[in-house]
Amino acid sequence: MTMQRPMLWIHEEALGPANPALRAWPDAPALFVFDTHWIEANRISRKRLGFLYEAALELTVSLRKGDVASEVLAFARRHEADGVVTSSAVDPRLQQILQAIEAELPISELAPDPFVELPRPPRLGRFSRYWREAEPVVWAAY
Repeated sequence: MTMQRPMLWIHEEALGPANPALRAWPDAPALFVFDTHWIEANRISRKRLGFLYEAALELTVSLRKGDVASEVLAFARRHEADGVVTSSAVDPRLQQILQAIEAELPISELAPDPFVELPRPPRLGRFSRYWREAEPVVWAAY
């Protein structure tokens, strides 16, 4: 099925103007959801929340907070969307959210341009752990 009226789900793994969903569908309604359960369960710092908020403000997206799948589906209904376009995600939490959305609406995942090509999949969790692996690869090109 080809989507005619998709909505865009923008998540934290591709929160910027290079997001492939924003590039492919620049006029589609877009949404970023602050996942309140994830924020509370992981004690996400105000500094990180501020970073996410500021990054989202640079985009033409609506902002919501709550259960991500529920908010995405409600937004899709309000906009009479026939599907959801998003960027591919590595985080298993985001993949579970994708599955919940896909139970009700078709999803098109677009692969973002990688920030860096790592020799193995990144270890999720802390940014500092990822950066220890990515930094030498980033600077090797210079």
